[in-house]
Amino acid sequence: MALTSFLSFFILVPLLIRGLSAQLSGEQDFYWQNLQTQQQHKLQARTDCRVERLTAQEPTIRFESEAGFTEFWDRNNQQFECAGVAAVRNVIQPRGLLLPHYNNAPQLLYGTVIPGCAETFERDTQPRQDRRRRFMDRHQKVRQFRQGDILALPAGLTLWFYNNGGEPLVTVALLDTGNSANQLDQTFRHFFLAGNPQGGRQSYFGQRETEAQQGGTNNIFNGFDDEILADAFGVDVQTARRLKGQDDLRGRIVRAERFDIVLPGEEEEERWERDPYSGANGLEETLCTAKLRVNLDEPARADVYNPRGGRISSLNSQTLPILSWLRLSAEKGVLYRNGLVAPHWNLNAHSIIYITRGSGRFQVVGHTGRSVFDGVVREGQLIIVPQNYVVVKRASPDEGLEWISFKTNDNAMTSQLAGRLSAIRAMPEEVVMTAFQVSRDEARRLKYNREESRVFSSTSRYTPRSSRPMSYMPKPFEYALDVIKAMM
Repeated sequence: MALTSFLSFFILVPLLIRGLSAQLSGEQDFYWQNLQTQQQHKLQARTDCRVERLTAQEPTIRFESEAGFTEFWDRNNQQFECAGVAAVRNVIQPRGLLLPHYNNAPQLLYGTVIPGCAETFERDTQPRQDRRRRFMDRHQKVRQFRQGDILALPAGLTLWFYNNGGEPLVTVALLDTGNSANQLDQTFRHFFLAGNPQGGRQSYFGQRETEAQQGGTNNIFNGFDDEILADAFGVDVQTARRLKGQDDLRGRIVRAERFDIVLPGEEEEERWERDPYSGANGLEETLCTAKLRVNLDEPARADVYNPRGGRISSLNSQTLPILSWLRLSAEKGVLYRNGLVAPHWNLNAHSIIYITRGSGRFQVVGHTGRSVFDGVVREGQLIIVPQNYVVVKRASPDEGLEWISFKTNDNAMTSQLAGRLSAIRAMPEEVVMTAFQVSRDEARRLKYNREESRVFSSTSRYTPRSSRPMSYMPKPFEYALDVIKAMM
């Protein structure tokens, strides 16, 4: 499926803060230490990760809804089992609302009601003419996101999405089912709080997955007694039955024509990101106000930039501290036409790569020296590269290549085989000469011919400079202009 444009949307985030009501002296530090200790070990995968052949994955199941659809990748595929992850894609039409739900695993979203956190926003829902009986709707902070944002969400958080733009909204989520925060098993589950998530039409593109695997046939209120629900909420039985959504055929993404909520101003939204500890009184360090998102599409964020090849931006627990709890990280890559990423491997993480735009050729090699993948990947496809497997990426000569990588470590590290920062360059010439049976001149060329760090431009061997069309050339001046605009 071609990836449509990403638009701004709203998310309401709930986080459980046990230390919020305690004194902020020593108990808060103890709480954060416990959170990090819980993430030191990941659940063992159900397979031995003996992946002999990788494939570029398409979604295998789709749930059609009133205002969009949800797609799942085959969670029983050996590659997903090896990595201990699941992947979901939502396409939300304008004025579409993805119903409130929570998941059993932490996730990173490319694009939460906070139990124990204050309801900080109010909206007057009473007609103006009736000023004597005035009711203020209180809710927690609603956060607005834009194209290129990475959103980090711990397990068990209630979240919803609303598309307030004029085009379809696409979100792609990586769920780390192998994380120790998931105490159930490695099956990804949606726990819906409203509607009937199975009420829409279902389509299967490959292996059929049962409804039980997809998380049930109704929302969680469906299993409770009507009178108990009525008593719990202090409402009549008829209203309590409405919570169950038994006759709701809209699916998990519903139409919301009237959606009038209070949003924080831009200054308030950005104050924390500019200076998170300005005027800090201790509460800013809790999860209620924790920074949950970073935009990786901004050119000024690039960690690696080659004006003739492309750029790579990374996100880890050093730049987004909540990732140290989730034990996840991310990377956004942009390759110009024929651009190349040096052969490299991930030292401490699996890499789940989703193609957001364009196409390119990937080659992946395992420990036996055999190729496990050699093919073209296209927009909308997903490929998993296991830890320590070597991968090389080359953008197509027609449209370039963009991707987002989700990695199963909060401080994922890579090591290269070519370029200025490569393992080959770090070796003495004598080691290179002896290991590869080459002359000293050849060893020096292997070590020093590529001065780029990670993103390479094409060499004359593949695209002769004399015949390369100017349209293939990247535009460094336009990039520099993007950087200047992003800094203004």
